[in-house]
Amino acid sequence: MEQIMSPHHHQHHYRSIPDTYAGRSLFITGATGFMGKVLVEKLLRDCGDVKSIYLLIRTKKGIDAAQRRDDYLKHLVFDRIRETNRAQLDKVKLIRGDILMDGLEIGESDRNQLIENVEIIFHCAANVRFDQELKQAINFNTNGTLRVLKLAEQMKRLMAFVHVSTAYCQCNEEVVEERSYPAPHNPLGISKLADLVESDVLDLVTPSLLNNLPNTYAYTKALTEGLVYSYRERFPIAIARPTIVVAAWKEPLPGWIEGTNGPTGLMIGGGRGIIRSMHCNPDYEADLMPVDMTMNAIISFAAERVNNQERDIMYCNVSGANVNPMTWGEALETGRKKFYDNPLCFALWYPDGSIKSNYYYHTLCVILFHYLPAYLIDFLLIVLRRKPFMIKIQKRISQGLEVLQYYTTKVWIFKNDNMRAMYSRLSEEDREKFYFDMSHVHWPTYFLNYIMGVRQYVLKEPPETLPKARKLLKKLYIMDKLVQVMIYTMLLWMAYCYWDVVIGAIQFVFDSAIDGVRKTITPTKAHSMRI
Repeated sequence: MEQIMSPHHHQHHYRSIPDTYAGRSLFITGATGFMGKVLVEKLLRDCGDVKSIYLLIRTKKGIDAAQRRDDYLKHLVFDRIRETNRAQLDKVKLIRGDILMDGLEIGESDRNQLIENVEIIFHCAANVRFDQELKQAINFNTNGTLRVLKLAEQMKRLMAFVHVSTAYCQCNEEVVEERSYPAPHNPLGISKLADLVESDVLDLVTPSLLNNLPNTYAYTKALTEGLVYSYRERFPIAIARPTIVVAAWKEPLPGWIEGTNGPTGLMIGGGRGIIRSMHCNPDYEADLMPVDMTMNAIISFAAERVNNQERDIMYCNVSGANVNPMTWGEALETGRKKFYDNPLCFALWYPDGSIKSNYYYHTLCVILFHYLPAYLIDFLLIVLRRKPFMIKIQKRISQGLEVLQYYTTKVWIFKNDNMRAMYSRLSEEDREKFYFDMSHVHWPTYFLNYIMGVRQYVLKEPPETLPKARKLLKKLYIMDKLVQVMIYTMLLWMAYCYWDVVIGAIQFVFDSAIDGVRKTITPTKAHSMRI
């Protein structure tokens, strides 16, 4: 272990990350996703001599490929490159295709271009919806990967196939190590099964296939790793397993985030006052990885794979475990404090939720504070002849929480020795540019940026809207307190008004009981006296 960790190991033939990518052509799937955008931007900006980056992009109805490429590069993530080094953007080439279609539906000339030129593949495309039905999840995650592997096999100059998996694909393991795990079933067999069998039939066998895995996402990701493993003799493979990927720490913009997956959805629900209770063990570690650090680690990992052509698969758990740890309790508490200073422009109620480690207490709170208000609001909407919507929202939130709670009520141990050893081998310059040492993150500042990012990039509420939002928060606070006072007053008033009735009822029950006891004892006495 010592030898691996020493910074001078490999130093004699150390090639910097930008040098490793210089003059090479890359192929990226999932480039339009949250992680994909960060990957493309970082490669263009800090691996300046990269030759070309081919992106697999679906054509959307009515928008031709060239237009889609332009729209993609107009995204704010690429602002810095557009301003400083616009020519880099010309290296982005669009490949029309679809991960869900046979042969990826790539045209003949595009396919030949890829086969002749590509040296590194980043396979990031995946469906990250946890509640996806199995047929769809298999088609996207497992069959999608199979289609990319088949293309990779034809590539003449391939030096690295980097598969982005997830640290949570081995949910039945106590400790997730950086090694291969047997797939839950034969990946090709399950892939065939999904092709042949109708969706509703597949749903019937899903629970027994999952066998304790929490959802179809974890299951198909575990299957897919097994599938990728079966190609290990054919070309050099690297499997990266990130933990929970969250907003950017520094790049492309501090706090930049897209979508409402995982903790982001929880933040929004809490900030809007809709989520009042969450089942979670506050003492367990929250393994959050900022997206820029995640992608820097994956870029370094791919470079390492290119420079080490031994046939064995390389694994890397991209995790902040045991470096700068933070518990769920601390994360939610820090987030809540920052939310009170930077509230949302639109909230239904004063954000005042809390975490419950007891499942039954949590369930009671969900009924009282999630569902009762939802039914009440919908009832009022129906009376006012408006369309009810709260129960529907509440059901969606409950499903989302169910999924998240699996991860927040279980201890996860991720070994990340390979990731740390890889960092120790980087030169000072590479560490500066491709930083992924979690010990540098100051969590309170990070959460502040994360919340500002959620406001600005997800909810389209720029910083100028803060004064308005703070006024709303004050009003909601007063309303919340008034309602609490009203409820307590009502309870006291009821207790006062019905005191006599309640006491009378207790008295009556008590007297009846004593009477009953007296009657059971007395006849026996009479009976014995007669004898």
